[in-house]
Amino acid sequence: MPAVTVENTLALPRVTAPAEATARPVLTVTTAPSGFEGEGFPVRRAFAGIAHRHLDPFILMDQMGEVEYAPGEPKGTPWHPHRGFETVTYIIDGAFDHQDSHGGGGSITNGDTQWMTAGSGLLHIEAPPEQLVMSGGLFHGLQLWVNLPAKDKMMAPRYQDIRGGTVKLLTSPDGGALIRVIAGELDGHRGPGITHTPITMIHATVAPGAEITLPWREDFNALAYVLAGRGSVGSERRPVHTGQAAVYGKGSSLTFRADERQDGNTPDLEIVLLGGQPIREPMQQYGPFVMNTRDELTQAFEDFQKGRFGQIPAAHGMTPAGPQG
Repeated sequence: MPAVTVENTLALPRVTAPAEATARPVLTVTTAPSGFEGEGFPVRRAFAGIAHRHLDPFILMDQMGEVEYAPGEPKGTPWHPHRGFETVTYIIDGAFDHQDSHGGGGSITNGDTQWMTAGSGLLHIEAPPEQLVMSGGLFHGLQLWVNLPAKDKMMAPRYQDIRGGTVKLLTSPDGGALIRVIAGELDGHRGPGITHTPITMIHATVAPGAEITLPWREDFNALAYVLAGRGSVGSERRPVHTGQAAVYGKGSSLTFRADERQDGNTPDLEIVLLGGQPIREPMQQYGPFVMNTRDELTQAFEDFQKGRFGQIPAAHGMTPAGPQG
């Protein structure tokens, strides 16, 4: 799991929670079910079973892979629409190409993130590059959906390509964790991602036996998802392992720990931490449309059917698929 790594974490800025911080308790731990997305690539539905009141402003997150493809096996998604939210695609291993009906897109690879604000709507395709399809290889990533408030749902679409080298790297006081701040802020250190809805997104690699306590904004919710490895969450040390998500309660700090012994193919605990300022507006979702009312969903579907999300580039010679994720 390369993402972005460093030779010596002790050379990085260190972050710790203040002594007077209030520890966030762990409310729930859930296990992500497995499924398939797009043309058949394997995913774990990270937020399945978690109440929306705990997720807001997040909508869903899929862990894509981790899978070792044979030549000819890598798969992506067909053309599909989005409206009313942002997609965050974080590639840990492998590569993914993106393109949309407004001329945007690009390629992202180890440690890169593409932040797509769908806003008023676009058509979009995600696929492994031809080289990966021919050779096969390791593929692993995340896709997160972040809601937009009503005032921003119909804004013009935009992209941010966040290269791995621009991610803010931090460590814990003892150097036991590599903390990658992709978006938002942690203890005064800001990641490169620019968000409409205030959030923090972090990927931490935690050495066996290390325990980390981080400061956390009290007006944000707090979620942890285990990409790989075993450990515990909260000061009460609730056990967690690969494919499990934890919801933290209220407070100003959160704690997580890596078990002393990890699986042979997973040397460290790999964990994603998410926090956001709840929007607290009505939400209606139909596949890739996330709006505030059913009438707005109906309008989104009608606009899609009438070609108002733009046109697929002629070079692809493809017609848009029906609504999907």
